Amino acid sequence: SAGGIEALSALLALLPADFPAAIFVVIHIAADSPGVLPTILARAGVLPVETAKNGVAILPGRVYVAPPDRHLVLEQGSIRITRGPKENRFRPAVDPLFRSAAQAYGERVIGVVLSGSLDDGTAGLWAIKDRCGLAIVQEPTEAAYPSMPLSALQYVEVDYRVTIAEMARLLPQLVSAVVAEKEAVAV
Repeated sequence: SAGGIEALSALLALLPADFPAAIFVVIHIAADSPGVLPTILARAGVLPVETAKNGVAILPGRVYVAPPDRHLVLEQGSIRITRGPKENRFRPAVDPLFRSAAQAYGERVIGVVLSGSLDDGTAGLWAIKDRCGLAIVQEPTEAAYPSMPLSALQYVEVDYRVTIAEMARLLPQLVSAVVAEKEAVAV
């Protein structure tokens, strides 16, 4: 959402090349967008970034970006792209991703809410917590648009409220702990 590209670019710039989990990205973009977000994000860091495609197997160490006008949802081991109804006035929206990740992966999910307007992500982050996953929210005072982080903090018992720099140090530690304990992770 608003300010999300900058926050995500800053985070990806700090993540290591051997990051052991898949990262799924939803940014509120217009339906007629040319779909250049993967190119922008690929320049930010060392992890490979691609547009998510229907039926593709999930691989660790990759960043999958929701295509314009499509929701990105997860099934056990693969990605599904849908044109379901708009949620929180957007398609793509992050709540469908979070809900599907919670359903498919439960306690192996780490949901992250970054800068954005309105409250997309709050209900989905609650679903992740309900399935024993972890919830991380960008420090609202750092977010260019703090509405999404503030909403998540108001309605979800988040595990971590951190800056982007702290998040970049925290995520590899959390993912490694979950991988060691559970074998695979979806972020």
